[in-house]
Amino acid sequence: MSEKIVKSAQMEGTQTGGLQINVTSNIGLIPIKNAVISIAGTKTPEETIEKLETDISGQAQEVQLSAPPLSYSLTPESPMPYTEYNVTVEAPGYEPVEVSGVEVLPDVTAVQNIQMTPLETSTTPEETIVIPDHTLYGIYPPKIPEEEIKPMDETGEIVLSRVVVPEYVIVHDGVPNDTSAPNYYVRYKDYIKNVASSEIYATWPESSIYANILAILSFTLNRVYTEWYRNQCF
Repeated sequence: MSEKIVKSAQMEGTQTGGLQINVTSNIGLIPIKNAVISIAGTKTPEETIEKLETDISGQAQEVQLSAPPLSYSLTPESPMPYTEYNVTVEAPGYEPVEVSGVEVLPDVTAVQNIQMTPLETSTTPEETIVIPDHTLYGIYPPKIPEEEIKPMDETGEIVLSRVVVPEYVIVHDGVPNDTSAPNYYVRYKDYIKNVASSEIYATWPESSIYANILAILSFTLNRVYTEWYRNQCF
């Protein structure tokens, strides 16, 4: 990170956090070498803060960027505890990609994986990917309440004889009673990581992170074990 950014962060009482960007092709997940990455703040998208280039592994050098005080992510109802950045990636032979709203917390490293589409397989120009507010900060509809005792109306319901850790889970992309919403098969490990990153700040104490991840694991396996996951909106 430039000396100018460090001094600015110190003057404003802010801190810094790391950002690591990995770039691959969306076909075969092949690392893309020499991809040019531009980073700008969401409030001043016309001003490039950092310009990077990926290596043979498709990785760019980690950079330190301005972030809010650590206390923001440890205290409820604080101001936004992370700083949002826009990341634009360009590489010869690939559609450009722009990710808006990359979240950088203080004292930890955010990892942003970006997949690019080869021009020969592209049908439409790449759209801007917008990352919504973190669920701990943004305003979202409350969780749909569930009955403590669920009726066994459907035939064919099965309670498994043992706990099974699945390779994939089914994610219903909508409210439970919306039959038009699509279902997606997501790798179990990826699902747990995605939920954890949406419900936990990486700046929390290690014990708090472990406790929350164990709760997520338990909740998900309970759905798989009882097959109630079919009626639940993850």
